[in-house]
Amino acid sequence: MDDLTRLADEHLAQALQADHGRSAHLFLRDGPLRQSVIALAGGARLEEHEAPPAASVQVLRGEVVIRWGADQLALRAGQLARVPQERHDLTAVSDAVVLLTSVTANPEPVVVYDTRR
Repeated sequence: MDDLTRLADEHLAQALQADHGRSAHLFLRDGPLRQSVIALAGGARLEEHEAPPAASVQVLRGEVVIRWGADQLALRAGQLARVPQERHDLTAVSDAVVLLTSVTANPEPVVVYDTRR
């Protein structure tokens, strides 16, 4: 079991020391499910990137803004939101840590066979 408070502390300290102001750690991988802690120094940005098939971001510390197209969403500690299903970026308004939960592949469709034939 991972301790999110410890991971948040550790990676925020690393982000504050890094030239690019970021530190991340993938701590759970279970089939298509992924969970990562991402720490960003205030002003640091995750450049625009594609969205996975499904994802949410929960802010553990600080405040971030997600931008996609002409839209944006500001989130602060304690808030959770679905990640937009289009190209987006993420900027730390203040020193911040987020928990990213994502699904990396669409599940296989369930095939039901009619055995009465």
